[in-house]
Amino acid sequence: MRFGIFYEHQQPRPWEDGSTERLLGDALDQVELADRLGFDYVWEVEHHFLEEYSHSSAPEVFLGAASQRTKRIRLGHGIVQLPPAFNHPARVVERAATLDLVSGGRVDLGTGEASSQAELGGFGVVRDQKREQWEEALDAVARMFVEEPFAGVEGRHIQMPPRNVMPKSKQKPHPPLWVACSRRDTILLAARKGLGALSFSFIEPEDAREWVDEYYAILESEECVPAGFSVNPNFAVVLPMMIHDDEAEAIERGIDGAHFFGYSLAHYYVFGEHEPGRTDVWAEFQRDRAKKGFAREIVNPDKEPLGVKLLEQGFGSLRGAIGTPEQVAELVERFERSGVDQVIFALQTGHTKHEHVCESLELFAERVMPSFAERADRVDAEKRERLAAACARAVGRRKPPRTAMPYVVSPQDEPTPAYDLRSAPPKAPRGDGASLGRRLNTLAEGAFAAFVRRRSDEQLERLFGTTAALKMAFGGMERAFIPEKSRGFKGSIQWELQGPRGTRMWHVAIVDGRAVASKGPADDASVKMRMSVPVFARVLARELDPARAMMEGKLEIEGDFAVAAQIGPMFGEDERW
Repeated sequence: MRFGIFYEHQQPRPWEDGSTERLLGDALDQVELADRLGFDYVWEVEHHFLEEYSHSSAPEVFLGAASQRTKRIRLGHGIVQLPPAFNHPARVVERAATLDLVSGGRVDLGTGEASSQAELGGFGVVRDQKREQWEEALDAVARMFVEEPFAGVEGRHIQMPPRNVMPKSKQKPHPPLWVACSRRDTILLAARKGLGALSFSFIEPEDAREWVDEYYAILESEECVPAGFSVNPNFAVVLPMMIHDDEAEAIERGIDGAHFFGYSLAHYYVFGEHEPGRTDVWAEFQRDRAKKGFAREIVNPDKEPLGVKLLEQGFGSLRGAIGTPEQVAELVERFERSGVDQVIFALQTGHTKHEHVCESLELFAERVMPSFAERADRVDAEKRERLAAACARAVGRRKPPRTAMPYVVSPQDEPTPAYDLRSAPPKAPRGDGASLGRRLNTLAEGAFAAFVRRRSDEQLERLFGTTAALKMAFGGMERAFIPEKSRGFKGSIQWELQGPRGTRMWHVAIVDGRAVASKGPADDASVKMRMSVPVFARVLARELDPARAMMEGKLEIEGDFAVAAQIGPMFGEDERW
């Protein structure tokens, strides 16, 4: 059993000048104390715009400060929001790797997708796409840690050409990866992806047993295909905590903060109607807590074993680890028996006082932690040994790091830039007719891309494999041709498109500063490309990166590779060959 502390940086109203500075300073003092006392982890969330509930919008800055005031405690991003509108994958890796280096390799990287409308809407993330964005970004993040250079990504939500993302982390292949879980299905997803499960569902120890067993059963099965390049077999739960030798005093010090934690969370995720800068969540909590299921009067000292929730109507009054050292030790032991690997305590909640947080940490370290610490290393070693073969098999099922094709970036140009002209509004045409033709062509390509992304390979073969459709596609390439990007090339490029109807050949000849597309083979092609009709369509639509297609055996190139690298720029910078 490992132990962590958890920060949302809660700051209920009323706010005063200097209160946020004091909040962060107190939290850093608490982390420094926890490090000295032997706590294993500090976890810091990333949230935006969630007034009073969480003022933790830049966890990497706080954890960077904590890294210089501590020596051993692990620094958990719990979690980084991965949809790219929140954080570009390259920035996630750069910040996490830098933190890993300055901390001596103490970073754990938790990930998530966000679910509050305040955050999703603020950054323009479409709710029904956020899981897909998380998965796409997580794969990119894992590869950026290990690929040198990163071979690029051409996804639905993220486009990035090859780059060497630096620095690389101290921990290899990368820091341990986690995902935030609030429901059973997310916990099972964590297992299938070989990720640590950060559970925020406030479950009882006996209920946790079923989830833990399912998690490890999947992780040890063939269902587990890691999202990263290592497996992180860990199951953690989060609980409110406040300890005192007198149970009544522990409740007095901690229960309002614990209840505000649950109420303010539900305000943003379940029932609240929030007017930014105006709504007073603390005032609403004081007025409505009982009818929302956070009744103060039902939490009384009775010297009984602790329950995570005191079930009532509504959401149930949170109690968690609020009691005497003996009560908290018994609760933690129940979690240990259920197979939970880490219990993470939220102490800085509501208007909880800094000195009470520190006293609780000291009491826990003195009266609860020692009996668990004695066996923690042994249990960890036994678990690693038991899971070693399964983890190795799982990593073997993951696609290995890629080797990037030769890729040259000049001071003002490159073969496949990340930006996409289709995403920008059309500008007023200027210059010659060819320029206008190219701009109009980008608009048609946008519609084409949307068409391709909704079709199966069979549909693309049937709809796109006709002579008329291919004539339109190569006609678009004629209009997109940019003479100055050809670098003086004169010759032909040939496409051999394979399918059930046979091989269809087309070529584009570059002659006298213009491109001419024709059906049939070229007399003497400088470059020949072989692929199926669906692959050709997906490359044109930017759904499939040519380099990836080559590595997966879907695209073969024969001839002058220097010319092949220029095909994209020659036919418009948003063409990817």
